[in-house]
Amino acid sequence: MTKLTKKWQMLLYAASGMGVNMLNLMIGSYLCSALIASGFAEEVLPFQTYLGRDLVIAGVWAVFGTVAKILDGIIDIPMASFTDRLKTRFGRRRPAIVIGFIPMIAAYLLFHLIPNDGATLLNTVYYGILLCVFFSFYTLTMVTYYATFTEIVDNVKDRNFISNVKSFFDIVYFILGYVVVRAMLNNMNIIKVSLIVAPISLTMMIPLFLIKEKPSTGETDVKTVNLFKSLAITFKNRDFILWMIVYSFMTFGVQLFLGGINEYFSVSGMSMMIVMACSFAPVPLTLVLYNAIIKKHGFGFAFKYILITFSFSMISMFVIGRFVPAGMPKTIASVAGGLFASLSIGALFAVSYSIPSQLAAEEEERTGISHSAMYFAVQGLFSGVASGIGGYVVLTALKKTEIFGLKGTFFITLVSAAGTLISLVLSFFLPAGVAGMGKTGAPISETLFSAFRKKKD
Repeated sequence: MTKLTKKWQMLLYAASGMGVNMLNLMIGSYLCSALIASGFAEEVLPFQTYLGRDLVIAGVWAVFGTVAKILDGIIDIPMASFTDRLKTRFGRRRPAIVIGFIPMIAAYLLFHLIPNDGATLLNTVYYGILLCVFFSFYTLTMVTYYATFTEIVDNVKDRNFISNVKSFFDIVYFILGYVVVRAMLNNMNIIKVSLIVAPISLTMMIPLFLIKEKPSTGETDVKTVNLFKSLAITFKNRDFILWMIVYSFMTFGVQLFLGGINEYFSVSGMSMMIVMACSFAPVPLTLVLYNAIIKKHGFGFAFKYILITFSFSMISMFVIGRFVPAGMPKTIASVAGGLFASLSIGALFAVSYSIPSQLAAEEEERTGISHSAMYFAVQGLFSGVASGIGGYVVLTALKKTEIFGLKGTFFITLVSAAGTLISLVLSFFLPAGVAGMGKTGAPISETLFSAFRKKKD
């Protein structure tokens, strides 16, 4: 694959996944939640639900959602092998992106249809199948795209640059999803809003122009292995598997919060738009701080820092929602809580790209085997199980429960913090190779401002 050498190319490439990720956000944080009216405050039902009532059977839906997320994780593996070993005259990666993109878009659009206006088994099965189809082909599209992070550049510095810029664009689509979309939901139904944002998925066309590959129909300079050998090599990478255990608990906490974000803010008395705007706006600066900490102390130290700040922000949101009086005091406290959350938000997503791509690149350098998609596939398997438990089993249980006279959704942030605090404890057992990744020993003051100084010859 021809390497990108210009920063503007890398920046554009890192923005490619934003639109498809936006669709995933709409499915996970809005459309799935909209199928069950329970857990929402009464006044938002006309806007944040399909018809203001349950459209699926809650218990069956929880099973379907969990199965869909686990299937999403399991199917990552054959999908990764498919894209790693695909042989066409157009190369490996571009055809795989197209093959995943078209069915994914079809499933997303069909999710807006309502077969029946009640909580029926037909609706539950219909949306459950669409969820499985969407996640499966979303996986093929994105695991192929993420695999190219190892191949599209040729050094750690550029790989980290793409990962960090990708994390920045994650924040852009989060602002669109949790601030702009939320504002639109003040007077517009979720179905219409979701269709309005669908065209942003076309950013995934960017890699089709930037990826330059040789035909892979015959012998190439890329050494590949079959599915089972690729899977075995990945699971034998001890550093990666230890990282996966830590990553899974982090994912549980983060995805529970994101999956139940609408319900939580509808019952907490806090403004979702204010909190999310304050959480996301400072992220470019907080990412600079995060990378400065990595350069000074290594990834392990920086990862503990973001877990601590995220956990504290989740706990503070519960305290603000439960004990701070409504009006100006709650608004001021919400701003403070959102600003504190910004210290971790961007970095939590950067680790999803930087660690697997770097470990895959190191292995390819050692062995000559190119199977970077499998690292993201196995990560997707662990992530799928954690997301399914958090975003469907635990979230659905909270939506149907009252605790101390409060809606169960009020406690989402506390359970979310529990997940990331477990990840924090486990992070102390990360192997030295992962914990020390990125460390240069440069002073924080130097690394913070080096990006703004003119490079000296």
